[in-house]
Amino acid sequence: MKIVRVFSGDDGESHFEDVTPEAMAAIVNRVGPGGITLGLRPSPSFSDYHNAPRRQYVVNLSGTAEFECADGSKVQLEPGDILVAEDLDGHGHIARSLGDTPRASLAIPLADPT
Repeated sequence: MKIVRVFSGDDGESHFEDVTPEAMAAIVNRVGPGGITLGLRPSPSFSDYHNAPRRQYVVNLSGTAEFECADGSKVQLEPGDILVAEDLDGHGHIARSLGDTPRASLAIPLADPT
């Protein structure tokens, strides 16, 4: 299982960092307000630069997701992998669905850090 965080840096760009399962255990307990959503996207698909709509973690259920930051770094997530999305401002990231399998994901809201 791969767990990756995308966040806004001081430079106004989004960046990736790996998250350990132990750190994810603490993140999971920070559930915030708002609904849990099931996202369904055709594949292939492309979503140009955008910010996360809220702090959330997104569990990839089916299909292959690829995320890209402005520095050209990319991560691919397979079913069971998690993206912790916290780049609420700045340039944002690109999202793609790759291959022929539609991508399904579950987005769970996170509370603001205290």
